[in-house]
Formats: sequence, C-alpha cells, structure tokens
Amino acid sequence: MIRASSILDRVLVLEMVRVTEAAAIAAARMVGRGDEKAADAAAVDAMRTALNQLPMDGTIVIGEGERDEAPMLYIGEKVGNAQDGGPKIDIALDPLEGTTITAKAGPNSLAVLAIAEGGGLLNAPDVYMEKLAIGPGYPPGTIDLDKSVADNISAIAAAKGVDPVDITACVLDRDRHAGIIAELRAIGCAIHLISDGDVAGVIATTDPDTGIDVYLGTGGAPEGVLAAAALACIGGQIQGRLLFRNDDERARAKRWGITDLDRVYALEDMAMGDCIFAATGVTDGSLLKGIRRRKGGCVTSETIVMRASSGTIRRVFTEHRHGVAS
Repeated sequence: MIRASSILDRVLVLEMVRVTEAAAIAAARMVGRGDEKAADAAAVDAMRTALNQLPMDGTIVIGEGERDEAPMLYIGEKVGNAQDGGPKIDIALDPLEGTTITAKAGPNSLAVLAIAEGGGLLNAPDVYMEKLAIGPGYPPGTIDLDKSVADNISAIAAAKGVDPVDITACVLDRDRHAGIIAELRAIGCAIHLISDGDVAGVIATTDPDTGIDVYLGTGGAPEGVLAAAALACIGGQIQGRLLFRNDDERARAKRWGITDLDRVYALEDMAMGDCIFAATGVTDGSLLKGIRRRKGGCVTSETIVMRASSGTIRRVFTEHRHGVAS
C-alpha cells in the first residue's frame, strides 16, 4: 500500500481541480476554431496563472517542452507562490491534451495535471515513448514491452480468460503504427483507433464500459508519465521506453540525467509514491464530459481527480456562475 504524503496534504486535492478547470475553460473557447496553437496557448496561460496562486514550491518536471521551446510551463520552470519554504512538489502537466482534437471539435480533449512529492515523477525529456498499458485486475508482469504484440495479447487474453480475438486494443491512428496494426489484425483483435489523446487512451483501459483492454504504441513521453500517474491512482500496469530519433534527443536525455537510453520504465519508475492526478474535459469523451456554456454566462465542467495513497476517485461536476474557474 502506498503511504499518504503529508506534503501532498498541504496541496489540497480540490486545488488541483481548480487548476485543470481553469485550463479547460480557457481552451474550450477555441473548440472548433481550427487554431491549435491558440487553443494550447489559452490553456497554458490559464493553468500557469492558477498554479502560481497555490502555496507551494512547485517544479515542472513534465511540461510543454524545454525552456528554449516553451515560453511557459517548460520543464524545470518554478511555479507556486511559496518558493521560500513551501512544500516541494513535482508537477507533470499537459494543459491541453489533444490540441488537434480541440481545433476540430473532436472527442476526448483534456486538461491534465499530476503532482507528487519532489522526486516522485520521472523527469523525462520531451521525446517519444513506446508504451504498453492495461487496467487493474491482472497479475503482475502480465505485459512485457520486450515481447511481441502477439505474445502480449496472448498473455492478456489468458489472464482475462478469453481468446485473443476477444481483446480490444487502443492505438493512435498514425502511420508509424502500421506494423502494430497489422500484427493486431493478424491476431484478429478489435482495434479502437484514436486520432489523439493517449492519456485518455491509457485511462480507458481501466474502465470496463469502454471495452478497451490494452493500449499500445508510440506517443509523447510526457503523456506516458501522466498516464502512469493516473494508473498509480486507479490501478493498472504500464511500461514505457524512450525513443530517440537523433543525437540531439539522446544528448537532451543525458542532460536530464538519463544514462540508460534503452531502459524499460515500469509504472513505479514513472510515478513513485503518493501522487494526485486530475483531468478536466474540454470536449466530450469516453472519460469526461466537455465544457458547456449556458445562458447567462454559466459554464459547467466535469473533472476526475484521484489519489494514489487512498485509492479515492472523485468526479467533480462544477457550475461556474461567472464563466471562470474559482
């Protein structure tokens, strides 16, 4: 059992809800407007403002990129209004997971945040990560990133007590996944292709109502850490391996203290000890309803917030009478 963190007790769960609500409400103004950058910028600005109102000494360990690439919420940035003596908090975030989804008014875009005590979240560079994830209820070691797609599907099916053809896999719809998709088709699995949003894709494996058994494929390393934090709270297994396309990315990893470039990271390597995960829907999806604007300026939001030490999962429906998170 994960021990509760007294440090996280000082950063209330509901404060995390307010942070993701603020980002989601800001991004929702850009839904369907075809401008990915503007949608992301709105979410980033709102989340940063909300974080800086909290009494903590926070450090972004998973953010919008490195300082040269991201003017706000970059990896290593300090946030919070208690830099001198406040609780030291690691923060992983994606102010808008699914920028393309938002621009096109598609499903499953989220504002996402995870926090842990300092040193509790993997400080991963902004590179690709190969991922394999399942929900709770499986024996430890059911999945193995070093094994083939067919072997992993067989192991999941055996643990579930079904045939491999009864397994449904969630995969990002990308050209780079053509080989994985072909292997899944050869087995006879059902494939749930998503256009974006692999944090939601991983979390979907934890909800029996989605029918999704496994998530696999390559996406961003930041999203991998966020997904691991969610699974640490709700249960499940995930493995990830960083992928490097060039020497610059390998050098970037070494700057962040990563020396074993081929390492397979398990859940507990990416999200260690107690942590809190929060996500607010921007558009409707399998996990959450999106932001709604009503007459009179009222805005509604739905957020899921979870804590690893208690196993508590809360769904928070909020009416923002003045149209902003508060």
